[in-house]
Amino acid sequence: MSRTAQVCPAPLPSCPPARPVPSFPPLRVGRGGDRLRRAVRHRRRAASAGLAAVAVALAAVGAAQAQASRGGAPPVVKPPPEAVRTVSAPVRIADAATVRLLRPGDRVDVVAAERAGAPRVVAAGARVAEVPDPGKAEGDGGALVVLSVPRETARALVGAGAVARLAVTLC
Repeated sequence: MSRTAQVCPAPLPSCPPARPVPSFPPLRVGRGGDRLRRAVRHRRRAASAGLAAVAVALAAVGAAQAQASRGGAPPVVKPPPEAVRTVSAPVRIADAATVRLLRPGDRVDVVAAERAGAPRVVAAGARVAEVPDPGKAEGDGGALVVLSVPRETARALVGAGAVARLAVTLC
């Protein structure tokens, strides 16, 4: 069917003259209200899920507080597992010439020499991560070496470096 009006086969007095049909967009019936209903329904679900999560969290906290108020033992909280087994520990070695012998990847023992006591090994088998540039001249303060050691050994190295002169031996 064309967009112009059909012409009567025979001109009759009751038939109006032919006129073109104007252009108009297609009609879509019944979709707008459905979208609105769906959007409201999804918001209700999201709000319900959020309220349920809050209720579960409050119930867990309330149960722990109730148990503690009745004289029960508080829940045991485990510390998180250590993700890093080794850390980088900067250590100042007293003799800069000894440090020039080291290369990254070498294994060393770090020895603390105190004035009053006998020398003691602070870190055994520590891996050398970084050494200073050979052309860089250090004063009498020694040289800084970065070692890869376990966290507990790093703490011992920091404590020993504060009270004693540190030296290294190659393994």
